[in-house]
Amino acid sequence: MSEYNLPDGEVAFTVPSGGKPCFTHYWISGDLKDTTKTPLIIAHGGPGCSHNYLAILSRLTQTHGIPVILYDQLGNGLSTHLAEKNGDTEFWTIQLFIDELDNLISHLKLSEYDLLGHSWGGILGSSFAVRQPKGLRKLVLASSIAVMQDWVDAGIKLQRGLSQDVQDTITKHEREGTTGSKEYEEAMGVFYDKHLCRIKPTPRGMVETFEWMAKDTTVYHTMNGPSEFFVTGPLKDFDITSELHKITAVTLITHGHYDGAQDSVVRKFFQYIPKVKWVEFAESSHTAHLEETERYLHIVGDFLSQE
Repeated sequence: MSEYNLPDGEVAFTVPSGGKPCFTHYWISGDLKDTTKTPLIIAHGGPGCSHNYLAILSRLTQTHGIPVILYDQLGNGLSTHLAEKNGDTEFWTIQLFIDELDNLISHLKLSEYDLLGHSWGGILGSSFAVRQPKGLRKLVLASSIAVMQDWVDAGIKLQRGLSQDVQDTITKHEREGTTGSKEYEEAMGVFYDKHLCRIKPTPRGMVETFEWMAKDTTVYHTMNGPSEFFVTGPLKDFDITSELHKITAVTLITHGHYDGAQDSVVRKFFQYIPKVKWVEFAESSHTAHLEETERYLHIVGDFLSQE
């Protein structure tokens, strides 16, 4: 459970090929009936994380009066798990998660809303926004990816900043197909400490998300692969560049200086989205909302509050 103990609920999500009833679990901070404020939906990363590490953004309700909706995507957290679909790339698709988001919006009867997608959630968010969905007002793409190969290339370059023994361990296990080993996990942990979240001890929300991911790796391993820059799943071919001009929502791009989502990864959003602003967080890696929380709430809250 999230440390914020927000009111929660769940909505049935019909997935014909799921083989069983499916549900999306969500949390709400603030009053969705307050017509003076546009609610913000937050899509978590992964794919395969949970909402917990982003729950701190519910503070936007206190700082800016913005109602916030958090949810666990299918296969993650408190939503329906489908471990039997592990490896099924025909089932786990971006379109599945777009349909789930549509279903949640419909259930909550949102006529207007903003959307913040972090990392993979931004892949989902940009893929959702290019459809010019009715009601989408503003979009935040947080440490996200326009072209997966750019993300992989940036990760490999950052990997060269690690000690040689850690680099050798990562290379060895990826070459030998032993990425499930404890040694590989520990070596990747060194990378994540520098480029995922630089705060120690690890914030509670992040720990909760890691615990959920450890319980069920189905979505992450199927869509992504063994690690952040060893992408073997279908997301390896993701490239939304040619469609970004279709995004009509006013957009904010955020990322951290030490982020795996380096300038080279987020630049295409800035180049091709028509109405866009870009903010870098100088003391952050991939989780600026945890590493520079007050500034992040200020930047994002002010952006969403502007007409």
